[in-house]
Amino acid sequence: MPEPPMILPPTELRTISDKISETIQTGGQIRTLLSDHSTQGPFDIAWEVDAAVEALDVFGSRWTIEILSTLYIAGDRRFNEMKHLLKGISSRTLSDKLRYLVEEDLVIRSVSEGPPIRVTYRLSEHGKTCGRLLSPLVAFMKIHKGSIIGA
Repeated sequence: MPEPPMILPPTELRTISDKISETIQTGGQIRTLLSDHSTQGPFDIAWEVDAAVEALDVFGSRWTIEILSTLYIAGDRRFNEMKHLLKGISSRTLSDKLRYLVEEDLVIRSVSEGPPIRVTYRLSEHGKTCGRLLSPLVAFMKIHKGSIIGA
């Protein structure tokens, strides 16, 4: 856990908790809608599990969450800036993962003419949407693990 924990005023922590509760309720409603269709035709529970695993596959690869979190939290970054923020990643791995995330339409690689030529990485709209959808989960886990506490 990162030290020290982030201390939020009680009103802001309550707002975050309320938004997380809303997200949980919405997630339950979505789950209900999907389950209503999991018994029709080829769309059984096994199909739905396979589709969920496939949908989340990109997030299961080592360093993917770290790279996407860096771009979501820190904004556009150049290669060496990202390498500095991602402790322990090799240049080769970062290069491979960035290439993969570009192929998956989560990251955009922008090249600006030089000299020197500058390459910047940023989240695509799809990547930003994923970040916004994951933010309540991340906030919930930060609170649960004690990284965020109330004043």
